Amino acid sequence: MKFICYPKCSTCQKAQKWLDDNGIAYELRDIKTENPTYEELAAWHALSGQPLKKFFNTSGLLYKSLNLKEKLPDMSEDEQLKLLATDGMLVKRPLLVSDDFVLIGFKAPEWEAGLK
Repeated sequence: MKFICYPKCSTCQKAQKWLDDNGIAYELRDIKTENPTYEELAAWHALSGQPLKKFFNTSGLLYKSLNLKEKLPDMSEDEQLKLLATDGMLVKRPLLVSDDFVLIGFKAPEWEAGLK
């Protein structure tokens, strides 16, 4: 599994502690230094079963400065994926990615259910 996070993010730190406390093996990836690619994002979106807007970090400074709340509804899925691939700080985190599922953001009960 890949644990994709921003190490300075407190939610990511909680998620990492939760993974460690539960003995779950993962490969750590810093979303700021190794931005997800268009292809990865497209695959994760398909695997997640979630709307693409869930992949946006809506509380991030970049999201707000680009005024994406207003712009996203008029953008195609392809345009949104290309935009997400430009900067890891636009992507909601943490992400837990396996061959079978993708978990977006961290809520312990959801991760527990997803990992069973």
